[in-house]
Amino acid sequence: MEVALIVAGVLLLFLVVLLAKTIRIVPQARAGIVERFGKYKTTLDAGLNTVVPFVDKVRYTIDLREQVVSFPPQPVITEDNLVVSIDTVIYFQVTDPVAATYEIADYIQAVEQLTTTTLRNIVGGMDLEETLTSRDSINSGLRGVLDEATGKWGIRVNRVELKGIDPPPSIKDSMEQQMRADRNKRAAILTAEGQRQSAILTAEGNKQSAILNAEGDRESQILRAQADREAQILRAQGEGQAIQTVFQAIHDGRPDQSLLAYQYLQMMPKIAEGDANKVWIVPSEIGKALEGLGSTMNQLSGIPTETEGPLTRVDMGPTEPQVPSPAGSSVGAADDAVRAAIAEAAHAADPSGTDAPDTAPDTAPDTAPASEPPAPTAPE
Repeated sequence: MEVALIVAGVLLLFLVVLLAKTIRIVPQARAGIVERFGKYKTTLDAGLNTVVPFVDKVRYTIDLREQVVSFPPQPVITEDNLVVSIDTVIYFQVTDPVAATYEIADYIQAVEQLTTTTLRNIVGGMDLEETLTSRDSINSGLRGVLDEATGKWGIRVNRVELKGIDPPPSIKDSMEQQMRADRNKRAAILTAEGQRQSAILTAEGNKQSAILNAEGDRESQILRAQADREAQILRAQGEGQAIQTVFQAIHDGRPDQSLLAYQYLQMMPKIAEGDANKVWIVPSEIGKALEGLGSTMNQLSGIPTETEGPLTRVDMGPTEPQVPSPAGSSVGAADDAVRAAIAEAAHAADPSGTDAPDTAPDTAPDTAPASEPPAPTAPE
């Protein structure tokens, strides 16, 4: 009985081991390489697979996903003999698991070495400035060479990127100085251009201001000249009318030699006016004018003794202000009576009537014609 149990246990264990050796589960996006007695037999896909136990063996499990490998910086000499450190990143994918297993021992190391040699070949034909500014061309060159070389290994290179390009420290300092100088130059150029534009705009503004000021001055002078001309015309017209009025008044007043002599006497004090007048000349006509005052027989040359034309007396109006009174009041009647009494007394005192005052009432109308202006004093 015990022997039977032992045999049953051994058989059960053998079945479990046999089942484990027969069933193989491959994860998604992976491929299993099966060898039979050390020779490639088949490739297992993702999922549940069966193999011959103790005969077939899953030697390798290949990852079919896209992989990213970053390589350490590699020293590369440029065309101008400068050593730069370049580190790269490779994006690749296994397309043929059998070739990736049996065509190359370590495809990752192979890709790294191929990338280094290809990078040195490409960068060796460029100077430092071109290397720093030609990342896209370097990436394209690397990808083309790697894709062609790794095709027989069952690998497809999807993308190559230069992660960093580090020049020597001395070159970095020189580049920084050059960059700083270039930026200072551009800043100075921009500043100069700004100042030039500002000066141009300022000059244009001053020009426009000067033009507007000149136009304003011209218009102001034109208007002022027109105003002066009109003022002179009006002044001349006024003087002409005044002269005509005075001339007409003189002719209407019929001046004689006594009036001219009196005007000469009025002029003499004006001749002596002023503190600086120490000596003044008496006109020769003064003596004749004085003689004319003493005797009307003497005549001044050029002045007629009689003038033709109507003799017009200018009514100068009352010498005292008159206060108008309401019509029909007792105050107005009293004033009329007083004026009548004064007139009778004056007539009794001077019957000849030479010194009789003008006793005409204020209400009497002016006897002089309205069209004739009052005669002013004769000119000096």
